[in-house]
Amino acid sequence: MQEIDINRLPRHVAVIMDGNGRWAKRNALNRLTGHKRGAGAVRTIVRTAREIGIQYLTLYAFSVENWSRPSEEIKALMRLLEEYLRGELNEMLGNGIRLSAIGKIDALPDEPRRTLLEIIEKTAANSDMVLTLALSYGGRDELVEVTREIAAECAAGKLDPTDITKEHIAQHLFTAGMPDPDLLIRTSGEYRISNFLLWQLAYTELYFADILWPDFSRESFIEAVVDYQRRERRFGLTSDQLARM
Repeated sequence: MQEIDINRLPRHVAVIMDGNGRWAKRNALNRLTGHKRGAGAVRTIVRTAREIGIQYLTLYAFSVENWSRPSEEIKALMRLLEEYLRGELNEMLGNGIRLSAIGKIDALPDEPRRTLLEIIEKTAANSDMVLTLALSYGGRDELVEVTREIAAECAAGKLDPTDITKEHIAQHLFTAGMPDPDLLIRTSGEYRISNFLLWQLAYTELYFADILWPDFSRESFIEAVVDYQRRERRFGLTSDQLARM
């Protein structure tokens, strides 16, 4: 296994977990089985991220577009979400993991929503790693919500439109208070960001793995981090400018 430089870890890793359905089809299994195997990969990656020292891990668990899937699949996914949360509570408490969520949480069915909020509250004092689940999330929807909030401030006379800054917008994002992702991992061999963290990914390093999510392992995650550490993040500057900083 390639060795990680613990002094150059990405502070925040975001993951688009893609390929459960294709994994199931490839293995002649039903889609629910694919999602269950995907939940197993989530457990592995959360544990791995915490063990190597990642401070923030954000997982794209359920997009706003996913509501258009067959109702039975949605119900199964919501049950699986609830089972995952309850099953991992002791792991989170024992390993200092704080759960967070972004997206239109009110759109979730009652039971998984209550469970989610319960686990968020129970893990609120943990500080080793923040695990954020993007649920009923869409990047464009997030930016629309930000625009509405800022427009309301302007209409109320609390903010002059000429005073709006990038920092002001960031304060209204669902991820306010979190650093932007340093590394985005997408599985399944697809090369797109699928309406995920559109504002936050401006300077993020992108890593595309030709592996379906249920097969994404500890070694796969470490390989992505090592690849990230080989890169030079310039943020629009030249290499010479960075060397002088």
